[in-house]
Amino acid sequence: MTTPVGRRERKKAATRQALADAALNLFIERGYDAVTLHEIAEAADVSTTTLLKHFPGKEALVFDEEADQEAGLVAAVGERAPGTTVPQALCAHVKRVRIRAGSDARYADFLNLVKTTPALSDYAHRMWMRHQDALARAIAQDLGVAPDDLRSAALARFALETSALAQRADDPERAVDAAFDLLENGWSAPAPQSGDGRD
Repeated sequence: MTTPVGRRERKKAATRQALADAALNLFIERGYDAVTLHEIAEAADVSTTTLLKHFPGKEALVFDEEADQEAGLVAAVGERAPGTTVPQALCAHVKRVRIRAGSDARYADFLNLVKTTPALSDYAHRMWMRHQDALARAIAQDLGVAPDDLRSAALARFALETSALAQRADDPERAVDAAFDLLENGWSAPAPQSGDGRD
């Protein structure tokens, strides 16, 4: 009895992938706002009704890795190398999955699409920040404190927000490094430079 279920799940996964691929191709080629759900369904050779069974709307077609993203964040904390702090592990993870992945040409096209489409930028940020609670629990568990520990929640929140900071920066990796240095070491005001009126 398990084989038919396996086939059914594989077919569903293949349909989801075909829809996501068709959507991304059309969005990159023509622009997000110029593409309709009906056109995406046609490109994937399914009905619009079938598309809506798999995805609630256009934005969701672009972001289909939510479970993988959350698992990756939790693993970055729980499976980090000995001697690596939680901020160091999260810094490396954010740079790997949110910045360096863009070195792939296809992913670079995807990032550019998201960056230049306000609806997708907003949606991407909301989806990324949805992992805050799971990340906070992972940090709290690692520290051996209560799941609702406020310091763990704050670290999770600000660690995730570094991604948005990086997207607005001329040097994304430097921006992430600066943010995580602050999270790791706390605020230390730089010494005033001469001539700034504070001497």
